[in-house]
Amino acid sequence: MELSWNRYPRLEHREILTLFDLSAGLPERAGFCLPHGNGRSYGDVCLNEDGVLLDTRRLNRIIAFDPVTGRISCESGVLLKEILDLVLPRNWFLPVTPGTQYVTVGGAIANDVHGKNHHWAGSFGNHVTCLELLRSDGQRIRCSIEEAGEWFAATIGGLGLTGLITWAEIQLIPAHNPWMMVESRRFSSLDEFWQINKEAEDHWPYTVAWLDCLSAGRGQGRGIYMAGRHALWTESLPGSRPRSLLFPLDPPFSLINPFSLRLINSLYFHQPLKKKPALSHYAKFFYPLDGVLEWNRIYGRKGFFQYQCVLPPAAAQAGIAAMLKKISASGQGSFLAVLKTLGRVPSRGLLSFARPGVTLALDFPNCGPKTFRLFNELDAIVRDTGGALNPSKDARMPALMFKTGFPNWERFAAYIDPKFSSSFWRRVTHE
Repeated sequence: MELSWNRYPRLEHREILTLFDLSAGLPERAGFCLPHGNGRSYGDVCLNEDGVLLDTRRLNRIIAFDPVTGRISCESGVLLKEILDLVLPRNWFLPVTPGTQYVTVGGAIANDVHGKNHHWAGSFGNHVTCLELLRSDGQRIRCSIEEAGEWFAATIGGLGLTGLITWAEIQLIPAHNPWMMVESRRFSSLDEFWQINKEAEDHWPYTVAWLDCLSAGRGQGRGIYMAGRHALWTESLPGSRPRSLLFPLDPPFSLINPFSLRLINSLYFHQPLKKKPALSHYAKFFYPLDGVLEWNRIYGRKGFFQYQCVLPPAAAQAGIAAMLKKISASGQGSFLAVLKTLGRVPSRGLLSFARPGVTLALDFPNCGPKTFRLFNELDAIVRDTGGALNPSKDARMPALMFKTGFPNWERFAAYIDPKFSSSFWRRVTHE
């Protein structure tokens, strides 16, 4: 039995192979294979029911790091945390990072992850200078924009289907110390969010907003806006990395329910905020959820869903308002509701999710049919506005939603390794 981070679905796999060198090709018994990193994707994009998973976590070597240029080469199973532990003391940082540092480099490339700085830096694939792709027949393809560019475009955001990424080279960005200068502002409505965001994105490289997804009426869309930048040489505090706690329980039911959610959201919204920008450790700013290990247990053994969409700029304001109205009326949702704009830096991948627009991401306890009914209503809004759902956060996207949201899917399919597949790919292309 293998699970993704949201603990749904639960799928059986034939076996898990740990392979250092596939130069002789996959064993004949392998059947359909799928690279599997640290399992931090949601849904079935990292699962391969009745097939084989290729465990990449033992491909964990740092190959080279140049502290002068900030170029690093590493195998695909290296965690982003392991890169940060090496390069930050030498004044470098990841160019783009998602909301957890416990993802592998291969997973970050395969899902072309984005972060709080998309409006300045684009997605992760924009900073990959080259990579090696190992096909099931033993062929090794060195890929970059200039070299085998079509394979590069297919592999960036390619969901692990074009072959096994063995190693990659990444261009890092300078960072003087582990601190961030962060400004936090409370806003009482979506209209206020749009105004704050418009002002902030011109001055702050990192921006994101937390939303109270259950607020209604004049307070619909209230939340807290956070903007940040890397601290200067002269800006630092004594202290060390925040310590992580372990969520101690595996409850049989979700601890997130309408009562607890309204209480938590209200307390969080009314928390005291600093009146001016202040220093915060990078781990607290980028990875607040990493402070609670195995936090996914809070949703119980039935698991949860993350619903992440991107809506195009022209339709975003009306579309996001309509979605929040549906969510609030349903009484479902999560404390983990994130809203941010994505910039116009074009992604390099044929199937990259990040594109110009506004992205909304929320977690929902798995409450069965009523959760799926809500998702169908949200799908209609996303579809009508010309938006898309994020494959790396998906466990139930209809095939039509995928095909309309990712019009390059048929072009991409020509680059899939004939021995590679995933439960997600079969679900969204074979219906």
